[in-house]
Amino acid sequence: SAAVERRLASFRAARRGSAVPPRPAEPTGRAAAPETPEAQQAAGPSGRAEARPGGAAAAPVWARPLLLKVLLWAVLLALFVELELGLPYFVLSLIYWMYAGTRGPAERRRGELSAYSVFNPGCTAIAGTLTAEQLERELYYRPAAGR
Repeated sequence: SAAVERRLASFRAARRGSAVPPRPAEPTGRAAAPETPEAQQAAGPSGRAEARPGGAAAAPVWARPLLLKVLLWAVLLALFVELELGLPYFVLSLIYWMYAGTRGPAERRRGELSAYSVFNPGCTAIAGTLTAEQLERELYYRPAAGR
């Protein structure tokens, strides 16, 4: 048992030494700058920035790509329902969305960690992952149930 504990301690020490530092929450160069008085004055009563004269206007609601895709899908669904092919269209849409929603490792952005720690450099886990060390700590230092 003592030999296992020593090996485990040496593994943890080696893992800490080779661990890749966690990715920052904000990408470098895009850190939140403190608000200036001008930026605070530009914000309206709702707290959102208002469009200034001569500034670039936001895209209209109907020009947003996601909204256009959803509307096209809904129109096609109505058409296929009329043709009595609504269920196959819906099922095939779901299959396509599952396929389009998955990305391969080559499509991962630089510095982005995988949800599966074995695919990350140094087996780095993402935030919120329950590790064996945390589970051990919670099991050993927790009072017994019913006390």
